[in-house]
Amino acid sequence: MPDGQDLDNISIDLVEDIRRLPASDWDACLLDTPGGADNPFLRHTFLAALESSGSVGGNTGWDPRHVAVRDEGGRLVGVAPLYVKYHSYGEYVFDHGWANALDQAGGRYYPKLLSAVPFTPVTGPRLLVRADAPPGIPAAIIATLAGLTRRNDLSGAHVTFPNQADHDRLVEAGWLSRIGTQYHWDNRGYRSFEDFLGAFSSRKRKMVRKERQSVTDSGLELLTLTGTDIREEHWDAFDRLYRSTSDRKWGSPYLTRDFFFQLGQGMADRVVLVMARDGGRWVGGALNMLGETTLYGRNWGGSETYPFLHFEACYYRAIDFAIERGLNRVEAGAQGEHKIQRGYLPVKTFSAHYLAHRGLRYAVTDFLLKERAAMEAHIADLMAESPYRQA
Repeated sequence: MPDGQDLDNISIDLVEDIRRLPASDWDACLLDTPGGADNPFLRHTFLAALESSGSVGGNTGWDPRHVAVRDEGGRLVGVAPLYVKYHSYGEYVFDHGWANALDQAGGRYYPKLLSAVPFTPVTGPRLLVRADAPPGIPAAIIATLAGLTRRNDLSGAHVTFPNQADHDRLVEAGWLSRIGTQYHWDNRGYRSFEDFLGAFSSRKRKMVRKERQSVTDSGLELLTLTGTDIREEHWDAFDRLYRSTSDRKWGSPYLTRDFFFQLGQGMADRVVLVMARDGGRWVGGALNMLGETTLYGRNWGGSETYPFLHFEACYYRAIDFAIERGLNRVEAGAQGEHKIQRGYLPVKTFSAHYLAHRGLRYAVTDFLLKERAAMEAHIADLMAESPYRQA
């Protein structure tokens, strides 16, 4: 794959190791981008930890090829996370059917290009540009992704979980749009968890109280830890719980122990770890990441079955933390309609897709039109299950 190209007075290169780019320059592009400051997953430290820990790169099927845009003076003015993918695992936007269709037609779906944060279905900007950069940088990055796809005979390029602004730029450039759904909790100025429950219907309010009381009655001790309160013993325990759960549900975990170590070393102030202990044994843990206004629920691990512990650690403690800190939102991630009854309502997510194979593009275009209508109706049906009292 070529390592760069020139467009007018800027240069665009692909970087195989994010550590070759200064963290301050990458983060300057991120922080200048609307919504960037609220997204810890796009920080240089987070992405570098994925690479140096072996969670991506090597034989993982995620080969980094980050886009780096420089002005005439060589200053980094735009970046985009980018990977060459050899499978579709860890993406949370499912295109296995597209891959199978192309394979059956005699084509080759993999490798493909993907702009995303690995294993992280969190909406955020994908085209990160300095505020004083020359005009047209986002369009140049989009054109670069499409050009790389064509020149290297790849099936396509994909941008998953972009924010609305980047999604619209991609669609304007001719990319196909796809919608999905996640479950988010919005803080409506609640003063406490009980104040939040006051917005529920009586029956749903009783259900949540019963679930929380069940965890209290079990005798479990739950700790919400952040910053220097998170020690190595907590990371060791969480890693063990995460691996145990991943082995049971998915076959193999994506994240390595070294990733958690580096996360604790470099971003402890952005980590919120909820740990559950039964006597002297750690039996459950929920990893969250903290933005400026949002708490992002990410990974769960549990070694034993305790009624409602997952709900308490992942959903209710996250709401407690958000109310205490005055955060605007908790994003509980993809999947799990049971989240609705705990106050997390469905919201739209986006992805955009450039498919170079003409036949596949026609087929997927037709599929997406039908899927969008079905998804819009599904989201409306889910909203009807809201536990909140009608105004």
